[in-house]
Amino acid sequence: MKRFRIVTIFVLLFTLIPVLAVDAYKNAPHHFGFKKSKGGQLPSIDEEGFKGIMEKHGAIFLADTSKKEIYLTFDNGYENGYTAKILDTLKTKQVPAVFFVTGHYIKDQPALMKRMAQEGHLIGNHSWSHPDMTQISDSKIKEELEKVSTAVTQVTGQQKVSYLRPPRGIFSERTLAVSKGLGYTSVFWSIAYKDWDTKAQRGWKYAYDNFMSQLHPGAVILLHSVSSDNAEALAKIIDDTRKQGYAFKRLDQM
Repeated sequence: MKRFRIVTIFVLLFTLIPVLAVDAYKNAPHHFGFKKSKGGQLPSIDEEGFKGIMEKHGAIFLADTSKKEIYLTFDNGYENGYTAKILDTLKTKQVPAVFFVTGHYIKDQPALMKRMAQEGHLIGNHSWSHPDMTQISDSKIKEELEKVSTAVTQVTGQQKVSYLRPPRGIFSERTLAVSKGLGYTSVFWSIAYKDWDTKAQRGWKYAYDNFMSQLHPGAVILLHSVSSDNAEALAKIIDDTRKQGYAFKRLDQM
């Protein structure tokens, strides 16, 4: 009987170790930020001590800065009528991208998602309901991500969703650890600008100037597909970026 109890205790301990390990991580929320790069100089993320946390858990915000390779990513929380034009441009220019989708987008735009997959783009996870993941439990994080992953496969046939864009750019060491444990690479960015406010669109030149002024080797670029500015500027952005010797790569080619 005593031996049975000892074996039972060991089984319980080994079962709980992964949970305890994740629970041991701090849950202090960080809002991802960066100082904008200028003239090809590399950006630096905010000095909040979270660069080490990101590296520890395999999160991405920058690629190899010795190579003129850049990575386009789009956040698709909802459709505003511009994603088809963006896809047209990417197809014409033969540029790959990653589209991070929410549950709302999956339910609302299955045809566009199928097109993304068919035209060689990756679909990433932006969570089902776009919560601040530092405010929900580990099990809820798992549910949020698994619902998206299952639905993406059902709609597009893409068998694996490997990349995660944390909603709102908010994360903690705990959320990075949980996400990594579920098989995800969290993806942040080194180039971004205010393009998500549909009531503050300023024309193609706004998007073009913000993109080109921050361009640097190894850039991971965050764009929002709700932006008419981005849709109008994208072709010129691609052409002029290539003129500077850059190649567009997909995240899984990093």
